[in-house]
Amino acid sequence: MRFRDVEHLFRLAAIFLAGTLVFVVAKAEMRPKDFGKDGHYRPAAVDEIRARAISYAGQTACADCHSDVVDLRAQARHKAVACESCHGPLATHATAMSDGTEAAKPVRPDGRTLCVRCHAAKTGKPKRYPIVDIKEHAGDENCLSCHKPHDPRIS
Repeated sequence: MRFRDVEHLFRLAAIFLAGTLVFVVAKAEMRPKDFGKDGHYRPAAVDEIRARAISYAGQTACADCHSDVVDLRAQARHKAVACESCHGPLATHATAMSDGTEAAKPVRPDGRTLCVRCHAAKTGKPKRYPIVDIKEHAGDENCLSCHKPHDPRIS
């Protein structure tokens, strides 16, 4: 017994084979030449990353000039939060300060949008983590009108 309209199956098979061929050719063309040479990564990526300019200064660079803030944070709930987590990459600021050149002051982060990043109600946070419903807690007020950023107890 013969299938009716068997040519539809041949067309489907041809489309599937053409799609597979396009995928294989595109993968071969787009994949970097050194990918998979030493495992499932590109060895040249390490050199590319190393060639990028350093953008983060690190805690110790901040502590060199801002020891008062470090001392304040040492007793506060934010002691484990790195400076650049809130203030952004500061390598250019720290380098300029150590060279004695004119350093651009980093932009002071907006407390309302910054605090929400960590303290908005999201799933997956431990029960002891301070979670705040911003509209209910503060309305339209900025978090910094009641809380100090480095020591967030109510001021």
